This record gives sequence, structure tokens and C-alpha cells, in this order.
Amino acid sequence: MRLGVFAVGKDLNVALLLDFYGEMLTEKQRDAVDLYYNEDLSLGEIAESQKITRQGVRDSIKRAETQLYEFESKLALAEKFLKYSEILKDIENLAKEIYDESSTYNYSRKISDSAKKIIDCVKESREII
Repeated sequence: MRLGVFAVGKDLNVALLLDFYGEMLTEKQRDAVDLYYNEDLSLGEIAESQKITRQGVRDSIKRAETQLYEFESKLALAEKFLKYSEILKDIENLAKEIYDESSTYNYSRKISDSAKKIIDCVKESREII
């Protein structure tokens, strides 16, 4: 399953999946994937730091990628997170529109206050996720 978040270069979806499922990989796999995707180190640099061959690093990263995508296909945590984030963005935008409209035309103080509370709830929800 491809999340379709990023399109060019390294498959940066792997970095996202690592955030969700990294603890389910071996420490060596997790470190290799982190160094490759998050720290942008080359296979050679990782091989040197882990004292294994470049091919060993590549194999470890490929196995980890396969596992990460398998976890995502079964659990879909990253996909749900991205959808939830989009929904929160939509809710926040709509609440801002309501707040701005209500404030501009003095419709109702209660409407403005409720819109502001919704915006605050969205911000709080983002801190949780």
C-alpha cells in the first residue's frame, strides 16, 4: 500500500510509517531506516557507522520497508492519522469562517464564542495526535 503523500526521490512515506511502527522493527532496522530517511545518510555512511556492508544496510532497509508497509496494510494507523488530520483542518477552516462571518456582521456573540471553542478543540486535538 502506498500512502501517496510524497511523490519524488526517496519514498518518504517510509519515514511516516517509521513514526507509527518503528518500535516493531529490530533496533538495527529501525536505526538504518531512521538514518537513511530522517538523517539523509547514504548507504555507505550507514554501513560505516553500523560496521556492516553497504549491501547489508540496503537489505536491512528493504526488509524494514516491507515490514512497515505490511503493518500499515493491516493496521492503517498512518492512513487514519492523515485522514483525521485533514478532517481537523477542514473543521478548523469552517470554524474560522463562521467566527469571521459572525464577528464581521455581529450575528451573535454565542456563535462567535462557539466557533472559537471549536478552533480551540481542534488545536487541542492536534496536540494529542
